[in-house]
Amino acid sequence: MTTNLSVGFASNVKLPKEVAAVLKASPKVHMPHSRAELFELAMGGPDATTFEVAYDVPGKGRVVEAEVVKCRNGLAVNYPDKYMRRRDPDCMLIADDSPSDKERFHDRFKTEFDPLREEILAWLSKQELIVLAFCAGNMDPGYDALLIAPANAGFFAGALADLQGMVPGDEIPDGFSPRAIIFVAPPFRHTHAEGRQIVVHNRREEMHELFSLNLYPGPSAKKGVYGVLLAIGESEGWLTAHGSTVQVVTPYDNILTIMHEGASGSGKSEMLEYPHRERDGRLLIGENVISREKRLLTLNQGCELRPVTDDMALCLPHDQGNNGKLVVTDAEQAWFLRVNHIDHYGVDPNYEALCVHPPEPILFLNIEGVPNATCLMWEHVQDAPGKSCPNPRVVLPRGHVPNVVDGPVEVDVRSFGVRTPVCTRDNPSYGIVGMMHYLPRSLGWLWRLVSPRGDSNPSITESKGLSSEGVGSYWPFSTGRKVDQANLLLRQIVDNPRTRFTLSPNQHIGAWKVGFMPQWIAREYLARRGGARFRPDQITPSRCPLLGFAMASMLIEGSQIAQWLLEVEKQREVGTDGYDAGAALLTAFFKEELSPYLQEPDLDPLGRRIIEMCLNGASVEEYADILPSE
Repeated sequence: MTTNLSVGFASNVKLPKEVAAVLKASPKVHMPHSRAELFELAMGGPDATTFEVAYDVPGKGRVVEAEVVKCRNGLAVNYPDKYMRRRDPDCMLIADDSPSDKERFHDRFKTEFDPLREEILAWLSKQELIVLAFCAGNMDPGYDALLIAPANAGFFAGALADLQGMVPGDEIPDGFSPRAIIFVAPPFRHTHAEGRQIVVHNRREEMHELFSLNLYPGPSAKKGVYGVLLAIGESEGWLTAHGSTVQVVTPYDNILTIMHEGASGSGKSEMLEYPHRERDGRLLIGENVISREKRLLTLNQGCELRPVTDDMALCLPHDQGNNGKLVVTDAEQAWFLRVNHIDHYGVDPNYEALCVHPPEPILFLNIEGVPNATCLMWEHVQDAPGKSCPNPRVVLPRGHVPNVVDGPVEVDVRSFGVRTPVCTRDNPSYGIVGMMHYLPRSLGWLWRLVSPRGDSNPSITESKGLSSEGVGSYWPFSTGRKVDQANLLLRQIVDNPRTRFTLSPNQHIGAWKVGFMPQWIAREYLARRGGARFRPDQITPSRCPLLGFAMASMLIEGSQIAQWLLEVEKQREVGTDGYDAGAALLTAFFKEELSPYLQEPDLDPLGRRIIEMCLNGASVEEYADILPSE
């Protein structure tokens, strides 16, 4: 049931009656007309330089959830509770009875969600509110959506407005009919959720409701909207890939488009960055963790970067042409950049300039702020004395980014990133991935099914050992079934045979600490050679078949990459015995993650054959034959 509502912003907004009742009962409803007005609300008024976002919580008294500081270049938001500074990977719960593989609200809390839903709506009806209209997905036409939050959570509304683009209160069209509504109710994480970052998805017949019981934008304003798009796409037969996309322009003016996918921390935002250089201008390929030997690369002129997407790449069916390549467009209007690797001045002059001197104020999270001073993105808040928060963030409007590309683009190469630990023969691990591997399309699909979360993930609260982020690496944000997303991914790969697949590690290659340099070097290499098409003599089957083909050699601007960075078993610290032990760990992980799909009767028959091949120890050539590239 919907009703027409007029609260001073539009005369014909269609809302469920109970939601309309919340707005009518509220003491005051703010419908911001501009971004500047939102930022003013975030400070509690035009003149304040500091502001505490606090709530009265039964049994706890006044609880400060966030502290906001007005700086010259934006707002610095910090959380007194360090748990709130990173996304909890187990924050999502499903309240409805529609098909889902996710944990249900009643299974965790042993009670139904409806009574809590009524309590939240009743609480909101007594608060001064912000009501923000936006269009989910950055599409034209997009999906009408609404945020309803307490007015003192203006910074949260500002983050959402940047990420998805606000519809000014005086420009909301008649007939605006929200497909999704985000309700923000921070006190309830203390009273009903044991202090956890709970985000509840309630997929009703006419509307996708999302209840955010916390004020960290990651699991709700960011990934919550992602979940809404995945749910809509699942019902309509398309998906939103979890990847950054960049057009790479070589010094010879050739263009290659790369989409880099992977779990949190796999280098998606870094794929949009220029390689970090040493003081003498060279690139530090890596440093051996045992001998402390360093390898550097001279690259006098790098490629120009034209960013397309940072994290959420819409893959709409109507955007697909007849060229056999995947077509993507950005699902966001701002990027939620993690900047933990920018820990001092000069690490990344491009992003540093954008954030120190932005054309308009921006939002900083988990970064120190001093009233009326410039917020510096490398001054990360400390979780403990001497221990910086690993998840500092900047909400950067894509309009601030130079050379940003609007509209759909064809993807030449789909790169996949994985965080890898040190690997030696004495301490073998899955850190056996060489600088770049070429993957047959079937293996490209398998890597996206298992999506290793990887080593020391800075973005989430738990990140030890090898674990899976789930299908597509967007599974933590999906509300439906794994098999449905697996089938969508496979159909997408089958339908786009001219898009090639590569794999790159970050952090370590065997015994070498490399940071994100492998994907930056791979990007320069692929762009210069026009893509990932290789003759048989240019690649060699990897010793571990799951890694596809290793590079037989890699030459960049006259500099040869050492072969032991391409084939890790050739490192003296690793050898074939250390490599094989690491390969056994990786293979066991794949089998553990893939086996459950065979229990799904509606798994795509081709996908079933590919998974069975993996479980039976298929060769690289077999993976290439079952789903050849054009």
